[in-house]
Amino acid sequence: MVQPGIRIGEAAARADASVRTLRYYEEVGLLEPSSRSAGGERRYSYTDIERVLRIRELKSLMGFNLDEIKSILAAEDELAVLKEEVNSGSVEVQRRREIRLEAIRILERVRERIAVQAGRLKVFDDEIARRIERIQAKL
Repeated sequence: MVQPGIRIGEAAARADASVRTLRYYEEVGLLEPSSRSAGGERRYSYTDIERVLRIRELKSLMGFNLDEIKSILAAEDELAVLKEEVNSGSVEVQRRREIRLEAIRILERVRERIAVQAGRLKVFDDEIARRIERIQAKL
């Protein structure tokens, strides 16, 4: 029987990451393979690979640490569940309103994390600007 999903080596290659990175992300709770073979071998879906790419983006481009990334991914997962519920077509008007309010709360928490990170970057940028000024003053 052919197992759904791709093996860890191919998933790592497609995500431009190492096998060790995927195993570590699983260990710290950032990534869970979609399935496992009868022998326990990890199998990854394209959604799993997209998650790895998202983790790397949040880490390398935005500078979040793994705990912050875990929190952001949890928020994104919550939003996906809410979206599925709304898209099921059987949600009453009042529940749609509750879902939208919950989505706003989740997104506001993510924005708070972004604001903290932006503040850190601003402090770093100010420090670099002061160094430039000191060097220019010596010209």
